[in-house]
Amino acid sequence: MNVALGGTFDPIHDGHRVLFERAFELGDVTVGLTSDELAPRTRHEDRWVRPFDERKRDLEAELAPLAAEHGREFSVRPLTEPTGIATEPEFDALIVSPETREGGERINQLRREAGHDPLRIEVVEHVPAEDGDRISSTRIVKGEIDQHGNLTPEREGRGTARPD
Repeated sequence: MNVALGGTFDPIHDGHRVLFERAFELGDVTVGLTSDELAPRTRHEDRWVRPFDERKRDLEAELAPLAAEHGREFSVRPLTEPTGIATEPEFDALIVSPETREGGERINQLRREAGHDPLRIEVVEHVPAEDGDRISSTRIVKGEIDQHGNLTPEREGRGTARPD
């Protein structure tokens, strides 16, 4: 099975690792990594994102051991449009998170219009941080949590990791 997933992955965290693990359980993986032009358009908050080449290097280093463990192949390609690589006919499955499920449905609509079979959409639930809110790159960049969802020392004991 050929599996697609996409994202910015800056920084990579345990929530991403769950997505990657599920993808490799299903088959060979192609990751669409947001280009430098697309990355700012996909952020829910205005924040700096590292350059594509740096993110790609870190992503490949993260994916290589998982691919080897599962006996799978992987590739990382630039993602220049939100619907990205998943509209291409060679894919069988798409890994999404709960908030990107609608995008997966939109991709299937585009695939049907192009005469391609719809993708199997695999929704992978969020990984909660220590405070119960989800792990996200934005929270890591803000200094609320680390990549594993542990509260940073200045956030411990506050009861929530949301900004004041």
